[in-house]
Amino acid sequence: MEIAERRDEGMRESGNMENIKSDSFSDERYSRDLKAGLHPLRYKFAIWYTRRTPGVRSQTSYEDNIKKIVDFSTVEGFWACYCHLARSSLLPSPTDLHFFKDGIRPLWEDSANCNGGKWIVRFSKVVSARFWEDLLLALVGDQLDDADNICGAVLSVRFNEDIISVWNRNASDHQAVMGLRDSIKRHLKLPHSYVMEYKPHDASLRDNSSYRNTWMRG
Repeated sequence: MEIAERRDEGMRESGNMENIKSDSFSDERYSRDLKAGLHPLRYKFAIWYTRRTPGVRSQTSYEDNIKKIVDFSTVEGFWACYCHLARSSLLPSPTDLHFFKDGIRPLWEDSANCNGGKWIVRFSKVVSARFWEDLLLALVGDQLDDADNICGAVLSVRFNEDIISVWNRNASDHQAVMGLRDSIKRHLKLPHSYVMEYKPHDASLRDNSSYRNTWMRG
């Protein structure tokens, strides 16, 4: 399968093939999936959905609106979930679809996210679905560089555009932040006309905004 091949290639490139069952893998989960004839992913993922109420921006209301849809840990599980998800063109605005490693909530305050930030790319609605799918394949296939530093990704459906963001753990590690930017550009094959913006989560907490007042463009 394509994702299984991407996963194995990513593990070889990162030198982690020998340790495939350590750290990211649960030995029990790995063995169980293999015995079932499935293709285990390096990370277990969860998909969350938020239907935001226009004009209401309190953190309490945001947390109340986040709903976990499903989680999965195999290639087969990913496709079973993904094939039943509504495409971005069919989602109402404003809506957020969160694709995160299991155990990490898609909140700025989560312990895995609080010191991190996100790279932001804005897309026209004509092309956003394709780039979103390519990003998900790169995430589950363990293709992006420094995968342990990645928390997840978000598709934000808005009225005139769709916004894709990739969250990382450490906003102060400039080398890792720029490396993630380059990896996203490379795997999505982003045209030069697309501008990527970075914003730390602590800045989002201060101005209560996900995508305004970004700190860095690249």
